[in-house]
Amino acid sequence: MEVEDFGHHISRRFNEDLENIRSAVLKMGGLVEEQLDRALQALSQADSELGLKVAHDDYKVNELEVEIDEECSRILATRAPAAIDLRLIVAVIKTITDLERVGDEAEKIGFLSARLASADNASNNYRELRNLARHVTQMLHRTLDAFARLDAKEALEIVKSDEDVDQEYEAIYRQSITFMMEDPRSISRVMDLTWAARALERIGDHAKNICEYVIYMVHGKDIRHVNLDTVEENVVGGGG
Repeated sequence: MEVEDFGHHISRRFNEDLENIRSAVLKMGGLVEEQLDRALQALSQADSELGLKVAHDDYKVNELEVEIDEECSRILATRAPAAIDLRLIVAVIKTITDLERVGDEAEKIGFLSARLASADNASNNYRELRNLARHVTQMLHRTLDAFARLDAKEALEIVKSDEDVDQEYEAIYRQSITFMMEDPRSISRVMDLTWAARALERIGDHAKNICEYVIYMVHGKDIRHVNLDTVEENVVGGGG
């Protein structure tokens, strides 16, 4: 094999490695989305069995995280990536950590669903959480889409939308305190609902983190702790 052909072969194999990693992340993201959807279904339908099944299946997410992390370590050791390729590997390692934590939050919701299913008034579909759950599931789906397309502009819009999730959670938290003060018998149930809301709010935070990694991959800029207006003007807008 000629030197030039060998170099092309190595480059093609490297590109395949990187694409396989991105595909694996999206596979993990799809599994996490499914876990969250099933956890919320268990919650809304007071399905204790499904809630426990979701919690039990969290090991699948953990296994994928380990597999992807090991592959990233192999590439770092054998390929010595630079520039945008190195940014991709770094961003993937961080992304799978956040996805694993989303899986952990879905596991919590699964356990809470099982516990709430045996409580009084379990058939009210937990309307307190409905808007927050819809917002967070959409946010997670958009995040994975932005990762797949390396869409920094969409990623920034998702980062900004996390403020809405935080506000919805705060409203639920304040409402929960009112409920518990009015009816002490509801404390156990309301506390479980509040923990479920907290889990959803944390999922929004992890989605936000992943979007920050997308912007880092595309532009090479770490936007954590940076004013978002500055980010929009100088990074996503093309000025930086």
